[in-house]
Amino acid sequence: MTTKHDSPQQQAYPKKHLIAASGVAAMVSMVLVVFPSKQVEANRAVPESPAALHATPSKTVSPKAAASKATPLTASVQQTTVTEPVNTLATVPELLEETPESNQAPLAREVTVKVEQGDTLSAIFARLDLGHSLLMSMLEQDKNTRQFTNLKLDQELLFAFDEQGQLERISSKLSPLESIELNRNPDTGHYNFSKHTRETTHVETTARGTIDSSLFGATQAAGIPYNLALNMANVFAYDIDFARDLRTGDSFEVVYEQKMLDDQIVGTGNILAARFTNKGKTLTAVRYVDKSGQPSYYNSDGTSSRRAFIRTPVDFSRISSKFNPGRKHPVLNKIRAHRGVDYAAPTGTPIKATGNGKIAFVGNKNGYGKTIIIQHGGKYRTLYAHMNGYAKGMRNGSTVSQGQVIGYVGKTGLATGPHLHYEFHVNGTHIDPLSHKLPTADPIPKSEMARFKQATQPYIAMLDQAKPTLLAKAESSEE
Repeated sequence: MTTKHDSPQQQAYPKKHLIAASGVAAMVSMVLVVFPSKQVEANRAVPESPAALHATPSKTVSPKAAASKATPLTASVQQTTVTEPVNTLATVPELLEETPESNQAPLAREVTVKVEQGDTLSAIFARLDLGHSLLMSMLEQDKNTRQFTNLKLDQELLFAFDEQGQLERISSKLSPLESIELNRNPDTGHYNFSKHTRETTHVETTARGTIDSSLFGATQAAGIPYNLALNMANVFAYDIDFARDLRTGDSFEVVYEQKMLDDQIVGTGNILAARFTNKGKTLTAVRYVDKSGQPSYYNSDGTSSRRAFIRTPVDFSRISSKFNPGRKHPVLNKIRAHRGVDYAAPTGTPIKATGNGKIAFVGNKNGYGKTIIIQHGGKYRTLYAHMNGYAKGMRNGSTVSQGQVIGYVGKTGLATGPHLHYEFHVNGTHIDPLSHKLPTADPIPKSEMARFKQATQPYIAMLDQAKPTLLAKAESSEE
């Protein structure tokens, strides 16, 4: 009987050989675990930083992800080139260091922060890990630096760093015309403040409107900005009480300066001329700068449109109570003379001095609450009561100018709601300010009349042309 032999491949290895092979394999595995490769060790030695996770130039870093959990405020950070998230700036020198061996794009040296609700400059500095002492040093070096603390929602601040991670510059655009900047002086280490203003061109523009419900509504429909509407109300404030005198159908024409930058409208300038028709009476005012350089508004004949007192101390308010010696007091519930005019307005509405003068009293005055009394020469005196608070600098003996804000509407003292109680005294006697004829300012001197007419006649002509021209445009557009 022939015995069948197994092939060499089928022969079993001796048991001691298998044991030896298993031991070698185990040792190799342990070596790999204990001694990883250089590449693995390098990756482990460098923590997984946000710089490695956000290396795309166009990526915007989430403010919540970038901010520290302990910081309740947030700021949107947008990368301008390749920008590091804000919470990594604690190691700015390392982050800004370029490593030739790395395949990453060069790290950026600029961080743009967009201001969000509740942000302060101090909080932003803290999130950028720039230090409170640095901010305090900047603010102490130049008081103008404090303009950076007046942050507005969505305002952008650009922080620029040098190659060593040192803060070189902070800049911010306040408007299309203005920007501010802080630059580090390499010699002294101080940060120098600068403000840049772009030059604009002025274009003379004409607009007109008709009162339907309010002056603001009419000017808005005519495309006139709110601040220009306020200016126009101030021009005619001596003759028209915009709280009670406006009527449906009243109309106006105005010539004003429009500020242009790169063929774009960026604001408005002075009112050059205006005409207002109120209750069938037409008033005209033109702006004229006299030989001494002092601007003012005059009637077309050269008489001053400015009076010693303006009619209303609160813009666009409502008269809630008139001058009435026999009025029943709403709080005391008894007949008590009302020797002034009440202007109802929201709390905090600015109150203006109706004439130039000197403050004779500021403080609490019985039922008047917070009160200011202004003496205008030896004959006139005005009183402003129930204020919520006073404007900065209001104290006994302070000089104020006509139209200057002196305080804010409130309801202090015996008041049922927020309003201004305004009184007008002539030689110590209470006078109804709504009916009293107010004194006017000086007219154009005869020696300057020819110069006045030459300067203002072109604007009068523009007012004359404005109404038919704009009406013709409106009719053609309807066709």
